[in-house]
Amino acid sequence: MTTGLLLVNLGTPDAPTAPALKKYLAQFLGDRRVVDLPRLLWWPILHGIILNTRPAKSAAKYARIWTAEGSPLRVHTERQAKLVKGLLGHRGIEGITVAWAMRYGAPAVATALDELKRGGARRVVVVPLYPQFSVSTTASTQDAVAAWARRNPDFARPVEILDYHEHPGYLGALAQSVRDHWMKQGGRAGKLIMSFHGIPKRAVAKGDPYESQCRRSADLLARELNLGPAEWQLTFQSRFGAAEWLQPYTQPTLEQLAKDGVSSVDVVCPGFPSDCLETLEEIAMECRDAFLANGGREYRYIPCLNERADWIAALTDIALEHVRA
Repeated sequence: MTTGLLLVNLGTPDAPTAPALKKYLAQFLGDRRVVDLPRLLWWPILHGIILNTRPAKSAAKYARIWTAEGSPLRVHTERQAKLVKGLLGHRGIEGITVAWAMRYGAPAVATALDELKRGGARRVVVVPLYPQFSVSTTASTQDAVAAWARRNPDFARPVEILDYHEHPGYLGALAQSVRDHWMKQGGRAGKLIMSFHGIPKRAVAKGDPYESQCRRSADLLARELNLGPAEWQLTFQSRFGAAEWLQPYTQPTLEQLAKDGVSSVDVVCPGFPSDCLETLEEIAMECRDAFLANGGREYRYIPCLNERADWIAALTDIALEHVRA
C-alpha cells in the first residue's frame, strides 16, 4: 500500500506585489482560526480597511527578501520535501510518496491531497511544518484536511501530526545549528534570544497550548546548549492588531537590552523550520536595525533549519513514526 507524506507550511503569496498580497491576505485573514472575531465586526475592517492598505506595505517587505527562485518559504518547503524523499530512498524505504502544500496560497492542501490520491496513495500522513501546536496554524491545517476528507469519503482519513515540540531530533538539529553558528562566529554573543511567532493572549485563555509548548521547546533547547537563565531569553514576534499578544515582544526586548548595555545578541527562531518573511525581514532586518539604533553593537541572526541534513533526518523520522503507527 502506497503512503503519502504531505508536508504543509503556512503560506506565501505568489509574488511580491500588492495584488498578490491582497489575494493572499484575504485568504489568510479571512480564516476564523486566524482571526476569531465575529464576521459582522471583522469583515468590514478586513475588506474595507486592511485589504486596501496592508497589501502594498506587505509587498514592499516581501520584495526585500524575494529570491530569483521565488518566495523563500516556498523554496525551502519544496526543497525539504525533495530531501525527505531522497533520504527515504537512501534508507531503502519504499512505498512512500512525498508532497508539499501551503495552507494559504499554492499549492493548496486539497490540490496536493488530490495529487497523492491520483498517484496511488491509499493513506496520507500530514506533517505540519509548525513544531508547536496552535489553533491558528495546526488546527487551521486540520480544517483544510477535514474538508478534503469529507469530499473523499472513499479515502482513509489522513493521519495528522499535531506537534513535535519535544522531539529529540528537532531539538538536536536546533541546538547544533546554534553551535555551528557560534563556531563560525568565534564564540557566543552576550545573549541568545529565542523568538517565536506570537498569538493573541485570548487564544491561550481559551485553551490553546501554543505558549506552553514554545516555553517547553525553549527550555529544552537552552538545556541542550548548557545555557544558564541569564544567558538566554524567550520572546514573541509578529504581533498584529490592537489586542494584547504573548509577551515579552521581540523588538522592544531587543531595544531594551541594547539600552541596558548588552552589546551583542544571537537571535534564533525555533518555531520556524524554514526562513520566511517573519525571519528574514522582521528578525534579520527590522529587529537588527532597532537593536543597533538603540546602542547595540553586534546583532547576529541564526538561520532557520531549512535544508540542514540533521533537520531533514529528524523530519523524516517524525513522519515515519506516524507512518508506522
